[in-house]
Amino acid sequence: MSKVWLITGSSRGLGRALANAVLEAGDKLVATARDPGQLADLVERFGSQVLALPLDVTDEAAAGAAVKAAVARFGRLDVLVNNAGYGNVGPIEDTSLAEFRAQIETNLFGTIIMTKAAIPVMRGQGAGHIIQFSSVGGRIGPVGRAPYAAAKWGVEGFSEVLAKEVGPLGIKVSVIEPGGFRTDFAGSSTTIYEGRPEYAETVGAMAQYQRSYNGRQPGDPARAAAVVLHIASLDVPPLRLLLGSDAVAAVEKADAARIEADRTWRVVSQSTDFEEGGRAGPMPWEKKAG
Repeated sequence: MSKVWLITGSSRGLGRALANAVLEAGDKLVATARDPGQLADLVERFGSQVLALPLDVTDEAAAGAAVKAAVARFGRLDVLVNNAGYGNVGPIEDTSLAEFRAQIETNLFGTIIMTKAAIPVMRGQGAGHIIQFSSVGGRIGPVGRAPYAAAKWGVEGFSEVLAKEVGPLGIKVSVIEPGGFRTDFAGSSTTIYEGRPEYAETVGAMAQYQRSYNGRQPGDPARAAAVVLHIASLDVPPLRLLLGSDAVAAVEKADAARIEADRTWRVVSQSTDFEEGGRAGPMPWEKKAG
C-alpha cells in the first residue's frame, strides 16, 4: 500500500532528494516550499501523484492548511518530514538577536508547528510517522553555528518527549541526524561570516573550512533519501539515526568525552543530595576535620 507523505523544504537539498525518492517509489506526496514554482518539475513529471503547495513553516495557519490539503487530496497523512531549515556561520557575539530568533523560528518552531498540525490527523488514523531532520549539530555544538545548534538541540528534546507521548497512539517518531552532504546547505543556502580577528582560530577557521568543504562532503543525498524511505517502512524505526561516516565519528567522540566527564564529576554531582539523618556533611572538595 502506498503512503502519503508531506515534506517541508522540498525544493532543494535533502528535501528534494527525498521528494524524488518518495515519488519514484510510487507513494503520494505533498511537496512544500516557500516558492512552489520551484516544485513545478515534480508536478510535470509525476502529475496527480504530487501536490505542490506554498508553505512557510513558521505560519501556523499555513501549516494547518497544508495538512488539511494532504487529507483532502489523498485521504490521509502517513509520514510528515520536517526538513525545512537553514544555518548560518558566525560568532555568537556578532550574531544579532534577530538572527538568533529567525533561525530558531524556522528550525525549531517550524518543526513544532508542523508536528502539532499533523498530530490530530495521525491520532485519528491511529497511525503515522513523524520524521524530524535534526543534524549532527543537534548532538554536538559546532563552532560558529550557535543559533542552528540551539534550535536542533531543541528539536532533539522536543522529539524525545513527543515519541513518549504519541507512541501509545500508534504514531512513530524518528530524528534524522545528518553530517555533511553534497547539497547547497553549506553553499548558497548559508551566510558565512568569520567575525572579528579574536575569533580567527575558532569561527574564522570554521568559516574557511566550510567554504573548502562545500562540494567535498562525504554524504550522498540520494543514498540518504533511500535510508529515510527504508526507515519509514519499519514497524519499529529508530528514535535517532545518524547519517554519514563523519556524523558517526564526531558523535562517538563527543559521547565518549561526555561519559568520561560525567564519571570524573560523579562524586560532586551526587554530593547535592540530603545526607542521611539530615546532617550536612563536608562537600567532596572539603577536607574532613581531624
